[in-house]
Amino acid sequence: MTQGTSRHSKALARLRVPLALTWIGMTTERAARALWPLWSLVIAVLGALMLGWHESLPIEVIWVLSVSACIAAAFFLIRGFVLFRLPKRIEALARLDSTLKGRPIQALMDSQAIGPQDEASKAVWRVHQERMATRAANARAVAPTIRLAARDPYALRYVAALLLAVALMFGSVWRVASVTDIAQGTVDVAGGPVWEGWIEPPAYTGKPSLYLNDQEGRITVPEGSQISVRLYGEVGALTVTETISARTQNTGSVADPEQNFLANKSGQLEIAGVNGRKWDFTVTPDTAPRVEVTGAPDRSAEGVMSLPFAASDDYEVISGTAVVDLDLQSIVRRYGLSVDPEPREAITLDLPLPISGDRSDFSETLFGDFSQHPFANLPVQMTLSVTDAKGQASDAHTTHMVLPGRRFFDPLASAIVEQRQWLLWSKANASAVTQMLRAMSHRPDDIFRSETAYLRLRVILRRMETQIAFDSFSNETRDEAAQALWELALLIEEGDVQDALERMRRAQERLSEAMKNGASDDEIAELMDELRRANENYIQQLQREAARNGEDPEQSPSGQDNAMQMTQDDLQKMMDRIQELMEEGRMAEAEQALQELQEMMENMQIAEGQQGQGQQSEGQQAMEGLADTLRDQQGLSDQAFRDLQEQHNPNAQAGENEGNEGRNGGQGRGQSHDGLSGEGQGEGEGQSGQGQDRQSAQNGAGGLAQRQEELRREVERQQGSLPGAGTEAGDAAREALRRAEEAMRGAGEALSRDDLPGAIDQQAEAMDALRDSMRNLGEALAQSERPAGEQGTAEGRQGGSQRDPLGRSPGASGQAGTDEGLLQGEDVYRRARELLDEIRKRSGEGARPEGERDYLKRLLDRF
Repeated sequence: MTQGTSRHSKALARLRVPLALTWIGMTTERAARALWPLWSLVIAVLGALMLGWHESLPIEVIWVLSVSACIAAAFFLIRGFVLFRLPKRIEALARLDSTLKGRPIQALMDSQAIGPQDEASKAVWRVHQERMATRAANARAVAPTIRLAARDPYALRYVAALLLAVALMFGSVWRVASVTDIAQGTVDVAGGPVWEGWIEPPAYTGKPSLYLNDQEGRITVPEGSQISVRLYGEVGALTVTETISARTQNTGSVADPEQNFLANKSGQLEIAGVNGRKWDFTVTPDTAPRVEVTGAPDRSAEGVMSLPFAASDDYEVISGTAVVDLDLQSIVRRYGLSVDPEPREAITLDLPLPISGDRSDFSETLFGDFSQHPFANLPVQMTLSVTDAKGQASDAHTTHMVLPGRRFFDPLASAIVEQRQWLLWSKANASAVTQMLRAMSHRPDDIFRSETAYLRLRVILRRMETQIAFDSFSNETRDEAAQALWELALLIEEGDVQDALERMRRAQERLSEAMKNGASDDEIAELMDELRRANENYIQQLQREAARNGEDPEQSPSGQDNAMQMTQDDLQKMMDRIQELMEEGRMAEAEQALQELQEMMENMQIAEGQQGQGQQSEGQQAMEGLADTLRDQQGLSDQAFRDLQEQHNPNAQAGENEGNEGRNGGQGRGQSHDGLSGEGQGEGEGQSGQGQDRQSAQNGAGGLAQRQEELRREVERQQGSLPGAGTEAGDAAREALRRAEEAMRGAGEALSRDDLPGAIDQQAEAMDALRDSMRNLGEALAQSERPAGEQGTAEGRQGGSQRDPLGRSPGASGQAGTDEGLLQGEDVYRRARELLDEIRKRSGEGARPEGERDYLKRLLDRF
């Protein structure tokens, strides 16, 4: 037994080192829990002294804080000794034993209580003791668990530690010793009086701050740099003299402990006294920014202007503007421009700046679409100016040019745009513009290719003449008329399918002739771009025509299921192949490929034309009925307007109106739907005389009211038989017809009262409602062409019937494209720049959460 006890004692002796370390850890743990307020207070005070906070406080405050700190330290020390208790050896053994499996240390300290005289029992006990001794030999010191969160819920100990860490990085240990001198009311820095100084350039320069103590000799700084000097020691021992601030007032004393001034000009700075120094300053002036136009303005096919310019500054350009105003001295004052123009505000644009990168020297392009502005295609002067971060503005750079706008190649569209320009130039041109528009519509069959364009012109003309006659032609109504004329010019310029096909043929012929005649590469490239635009316009016209007629562009009623179809990619590949052949000089092959493209497009047009053959559907009949009603209402409205003119000036325009009577003044039902063909023209002229005879019997307001009532009843009948019931577009078409019927009812009542102006307004509303009904009916017919059972599977079928001439699947509205323009050019550019500036602004706001500012900085680093 004695031998076993000796072995166990040796096993416990091997635990001396881990036991001692465990005891030390427990002592540290208890000391930290009892004395953490004391050491937190000590390191906080030490950090404050190293940072020199006491040097900027009054002596009274320093005394109060010192006494308070001493009292608090004494209290925390006494409290710590009361709470602190040294751990015992048995407690350290228990802590160490608790980390071992089976508590082997406690087992070694135990003695056998049962069967100590039994040899077998003693043998089992010895084996057990040996096993426990082996486990105890593997014991390791237990780390202390200093958990103070429950005792320090506000983490004041971390605040004190952070303060000390900041003091170690930015403070000085020598400042701790100066607290006794300050408390005694004296400052005696070792080595005598000292000084410190800093140079802080303006933030927009991006230059770093300089520590003046590290600088010697000549120093070059930007203009406006802030210079701060601090003098320590006996007042008057050090003085500051300088000639760089150019101050004349509020200079203060040269011995002031704190001096701040700006570097405005080159000169000298001297600190005189013990350890003084002298510097020569070279102040770099901040010159004004510069901007200039670097090229001639250009315009795209849609009339968007692009003007290259360059700007530069010493540091950064932060903004810029372009102001466009009329150059009256360069305008040829004749025709509609001979009268004095109405005053208009100049166009003000923001110059685009680089989204990222250096803004001290850059080149950009200013974009702008001024096609509809009154200044379009007139001589203007554009003034560019930029501003730097200091707020300095550049000298104005003025360039003279003709403001680019959209070009119209159709003579009629160009003439209408010219009249619109005269109208916007001055309202005094309104009467002359109406006379010109009336002259254009005098022989409509000779110049109008579209009856829709003619009817729109008549509506615009009638409204303008009515407003002029009743002196109600205001700026607002003038702008409305100008917008209507612009839309009419676009309609005439872009034309219909036949016009687009003709333009495509002309583009192909011009390109073919250029290849045969050996034109230059630039000319061929320009003609190639023209052909691309003509092809795209032709395809768009095919889509619009199909959507208006409620037809499927691919499916042919005549059973031509194998009609030619090509995708947009196929068309693009053919165009690219033709251009590639021309660039390689293989003109013969390029001309052959161009001929094949022309044949394919012709076949596409033939297939499109065959779709209109055959028996008309119920929807097409309803569409034609609405078109007839619209023409009848237009003719009735024209007749009411002529009666109104005759009331004010009888027979003034009788001869002029006779030429248009057969087209719009009669009943309208007898006219051909084409309206512009030779047959339609002859029929219209044949009815002209009959219309004149009927006009003599129905020339009064009562006859007009009766015809208006008959037209209203026709609309009421059409409303009941309109197809597309149950669909959104069909219901919208019926609602538009209901509005048309109410407007016609109001027009009839106004005609019965001989209120021609009121009747004309109601008739205009009726015609607008009829146009809305026709548009909604076209959408309803396009939707009804898709069988109900195929709605859900149309997208997944290959080679299905719902495709446009280029093989593209239409959208939910039945159209494969959209007439709406996407955000392009300067709008996207300007919006991106605004977003980036806003990100820069928010990333510098210290009040925002740190996580948000980090995210914004990552965005700036990326973009």
